[in-house]
Amino acid sequence: MAQVPMINILEAALRHGYAVGAFNVHTPHEAAAVIRIHEQLRAPAIIQLIQPSAGFMGGREDFMNATPGEMRCGISRFCRLVRPMMEQASIPVALNLDHGNDPETAKICVDNGFSAVMIDGSHLSFEENAALTKQISDYAHRKGVTVEAELGVLAGREDHTGQSREIYTDPSRVCEFFETSGADCLALSYGTLHGPAKGGSLKIRKEIAIAAFENMRFNGKIRPLVSHGSSLVRPDIISEINARGGNLQNASGVPLAQLLEVIPYGIAKINIGTDIRLSILRSLREYFDLTPKARTSGITASVWERMCLEPGCIDERRLLAPIRQALIEYRDTEESRPLTALVEQAVGETAGELLVHFGQAGMAGTVIF
Repeated sequence: MAQVPMINILEAALRHGYAVGAFNVHTPHEAAAVIRIHEQLRAPAIIQLIQPSAGFMGGREDFMNATPGEMRCGISRFCRLVRPMMEQASIPVALNLDHGNDPETAKICVDNGFSAVMIDGSHLSFEENAALTKQISDYAHRKGVTVEAELGVLAGREDHTGQSREIYTDPSRVCEFFETSGADCLALSYGTLHGPAKGGSLKIRKEIAIAAFENMRFNGKIRPLVSHGSSLVRPDIISEINARGGNLQNASGVPLAQLLEVIPYGIAKINIGTDIRLSILRSLREYFDLTPKARTSGITASVWERMCLEPGCIDERRLLAPIRQALIEYRDTEESRPLTALVEQAVGETAGELLVHFGQAGMAGTVIF
């Protein structure tokens, strides 16, 4: 097996009643860890690169303000390093651009061999969103690339993604959006939130997923739905981080039971980003707590200094900036390897636990391509 269009993985999930965790990664080390754990558990895999990480991969420390040229360089570098991993994998793997916010970046990803791209026009009117998605669908489908869109506005904040006010998806317009936009799968706004502070009383409005599913069934074609902002933000991980010098306040996530309840209603893809970041942060803080000499010598001391200066930061791209070259080039040094090994272990642990919960373990063979 190897790299496949993302729609093939999602249609298998629909047929067999499971969901696929789609894991946001920022570096080839993280992508390698995701592929490795999916191979071990015989699960189909979806790797996602969120748009600002293209700037990070392009070598820009201030990656949120990367130039188009830096973004293009980052996408090319990421694909050059990760595609061989995908092609050699023993399980089906898809690579998706998550929350692409402009057509040019989405097209660059298509041209560089992504399996899927999300174009996020959720802040636009229904008609403008559908037209933007149609533009990308026409371009991507010519190369066999899956297109994801979003209907409704998801609140919360992670990188450039999210808004202060949530607008729930109108399930009565889901079929219309599919038909007019050409999208292959659609993210719902139904109560989940981006970022680590989702509110202790978060509740998925599963009736939105149910109504969208029933409308699709009535219209004769059920298509994959997507749950964004779905990290669990486990309290035990938050406690461990804070006990080792972190300062994460008001952190809470999506109850796992609520996610599992919506899988039967067409939710075939569940996006996980924050949980990956928190797992990495916990491992880094544990390492520095148990290895005092790493705080005072060489490049690890620079990482420790950043963690002390920003106790509330969960973004490994910022905390690990001193080893940025090792991360973006997927080429370790003696000094960087202890840290990149921690990153890979943390990513594998989190992805492995969640993919088992979502029912995709052992399901690699259900994907047709």
